[in-house]
Amino acid sequence: MNTMNSNPKTDFLLGAGLDILHQESNEWLDTIAFWKDETRFFAKLLQKKKIKNGTEPEYAKMLDNLDRLHAELFDYLAEDIIKHEKVLARLQKGEKGLADADYRQKHRELKKKMEVFTSDFREFKKMVFGYVKAL
Repeated sequence: MNTMNSNPKTDFLLGAGLDILHQESNEWLDTIAFWKDETRFFAKLLQKKKIKNGTEPEYAKMLDNLDRLHAELFDYLAEDIIKHEKVLARLQKGEKGLADADYRQKHRELKKKMEVFTSDFREFKKMVFGYVKAL
């Protein structure tokens, strides 16, 4: 028997009106903007610690690289969401060749990416805080 883990909130939202999905996409963009601010803060924090200690241990270098990687990934994710929003605008105008179901499927995929990024970024933040506390 095939069983799928289902998130009731996701199922509810994906059955909701397109305006609700649009709102969720905007919330994602706000979240990404906040994450980008946090990565800039972490970069400054790590830079200060590096200057203060006069060295750059491998762990600090790794955190710095992860910080830059997150910033780039956030840009790509934000671009995907913006493209998704443009499809919604075309869908709402009734453009031929676009399907509501396709839009909802893409929304589901983006939602899953946001969940993965949220989890990964939390782990990254724990690493940064742990590193800074240990100095």
